[in-house]
Amino acid sequence: MASMPLATPSLPLPSSKRPSFKYLQLRSSPSLASIHLSCLRRHSSFSPIPSFTLSKSAFNIKPSPKRHIVRASAAGASVSPAPAAQPWQGAAIKPLLASMATGVILWFVPVPSGVSKNAWQLLAIFLATIVGIITQPLPLGAVAVLGLGVSVLTKTLTFAAAFSGFGDPIPWLICLAFFFARGFIKTGLGNRIAYQFVSLFGSSSLGLGYSLVFSEALLAPAIPSVSARAGGIFLPLAKSLCVACGSNVGDGTENRLGSWLTLTCFQTSVISSAMFLTGMAANPLCANLTQNSINQTIGWLDWAKAAIVPGLLSLIVVPFVLYVVYPPTVKSSPDAPKLAREKLQNMGPMSLNEKIMAGTLLITVGLWVFGGVLNVDAVSAAILGLAVLLVSGVVTWKECLAEGVAWDTLTWFAALIAMASYLNKYGLISWFSETVVKFVGGLGLSWQLSFGILVLLYFYSHYFFASGAAHIGAMFTAFLSVASALGTPPYFGAMVLSFLSNLMGGLTHYGIGSAPVFYGANYVPLAQWWGYGFLISIVNIIIWLGVGGAWWKFIGLW
Repeated sequence: MASMPLATPSLPLPSSKRPSFKYLQLRSSPSLASIHLSCLRRHSSFSPIPSFTLSKSAFNIKPSPKRHIVRASAAGASVSPAPAAQPWQGAAIKPLLASMATGVILWFVPVPSGVSKNAWQLLAIFLATIVGIITQPLPLGAVAVLGLGVSVLTKTLTFAAAFSGFGDPIPWLICLAFFFARGFIKTGLGNRIAYQFVSLFGSSSLGLGYSLVFSEALLAPAIPSVSARAGGIFLPLAKSLCVACGSNVGDGTENRLGSWLTLTCFQTSVISSAMFLTGMAANPLCANLTQNSINQTIGWLDWAKAAIVPGLLSLIVVPFVLYVVYPPTVKSSPDAPKLAREKLQNMGPMSLNEKIMAGTLLITVGLWVFGGVLNVDAVSAAILGLAVLLVSGVVTWKECLAEGVAWDTLTWFAALIAMASYLNKYGLISWFSETVVKFVGGLGLSWQLSFGILVLLYFYSHYFFASGAAHIGAMFTAFLSVASALGTPPYFGAMVLSFLSNLMGGLTHYGIGSAPVFYGANYVPLAQWWGYGFLISIVNIIIWLGVGGAWWKFIGLW
């Protein structure tokens, strides 16, 4: 180790006893330490003796209890402060215990008759994971991986089964949507479109919100993937609007606009999905199961005609309800349109990267619209779009890897899809459906009340599903059959269950394809996401069963 010159501190020594050297050359070796100590002892009658520290190669000299401790330091004659205690980097203990307790208690509850042991154990792990996702002892992806790990370690699921969700296209479509959002914002195209919206509707936050809501509803019948609509088009646009209005994640300005706008765009996306047969990928499954169950067909116009009145009313009411209960702090900005026009003028003409981004987006949306004819699914179209962005350099792979939220969302959503899928495969969902059917059928109520109970059970059981298609496939036929047996007009029952199969997606941050997309923007805390999701579910049920029920009576559905 190289010698380190250490300036001798000023000591109150008489001139006759001052050391003859000006600098001490110290090495971290015992012999040199002894020399230094001897030198200090030579003048031990003079006190105090200062303390030195030598960082990295420090040595402590402790001559005797009565003498001072001397440390050599390359930094000079300053006292080294005690190192600060490192903060705990692991899991939050109380939320972790709550999650574990949920799983352990349910694990040891006696297995009900008709349920397999594996199904019950998987339910315990699934609910423990849900509690962990809500309370967040660790990031969501980490909680989900722990849940999968427990399911594999306990032999509840095989490794292939536990990680089968990563082979589902929906989590990947959501992940790809974040990469599109990166390019949308990076190129400035997002800001350009956002300023256009602000220039037209930006005098109020409510006006901005409604402009996005009805724009998304207009695209809903043409783009059957709600994940694609939300992630590929409206998440990037909403984020750009929030940034343009000074509402950013992580700096305390989320509530200026971002929190309300994000939640509004999400909650109305499930409404627009419910309004059209082609509004969500799983809606044709409802029509197919209806045909198989009651031998009646739900056509595109039949669906739209029944949904148009309650749907439009929900699109108007839901943003306003959220505006009242979860308001943006910036409600009015009369000068915003003028400022937005100035910003647009300053931006000048579109750059090459903006043009590439816009062209890629148009191609991708075109494939989403006409994918059925061209036999190109939504995730394949998104991969093609990302390939164009990567090859052109508009987005780099390094930037994609840096999108931590995208990979985290992919992880936890795929994990929930796998567990929910195997709950169905293990027969738990069919057992639940049969139990509900027997219970409601034995109450001896009128068909209206019986159907009301069935509807609520069907709707709120969606907390156990990470996919609308999985829920529909598992429970739609059973509930429709029982409703019909109890006197509910079959076609009416099929329509209502079909609409609710979309609306129930608003309950959680994993219940429908658009949920992880908008939640991943990080503008809304999880507790508020679930709380307002439950509130809006009540609003939607009142509108669709109340006003919608009257409209369906008017058009002759019942």
